[in-house]
Amino acid sequence: MTRYALLFLCLLLPAVSGAGSNDHNRAKDLHDAGDIVSLEMLLEDVRSRHNGRILEIELEIKKGQIVYEIEMVDENGKVHEYFYDARDGRLLWEETDYSETEE
Repeated sequence: MTRYALLFLCLLLPAVSGAGSNDHNRAKDLHDAGDIVSLEMLLEDVRSRHNGRILEIELEIKKGQIVYEIEMVDENGKVHEYFYDARDGRLLWEETDYSETEE
């Protein structure tokens, strides 16, 4: 299991799987059933957009849609958040915090 996959399993939100110790099992079950795409596929896309460090990964339900939220900080200190459709891996939107570098 990759380091990022393990991180993902540890950071799941109760919104998707309900509170409790079975959160990571439910996310794994969603993936194993083919209901969500692999996190590694999305991390490759994030890395192709910016170099940097992954800060947080969440799997949430937003407006009835299962969404991966991946937050990373780039080499210039800008924080980028990527929101992907967890079912097909399509990038839905991106938010960038420019406040730290704006003059």
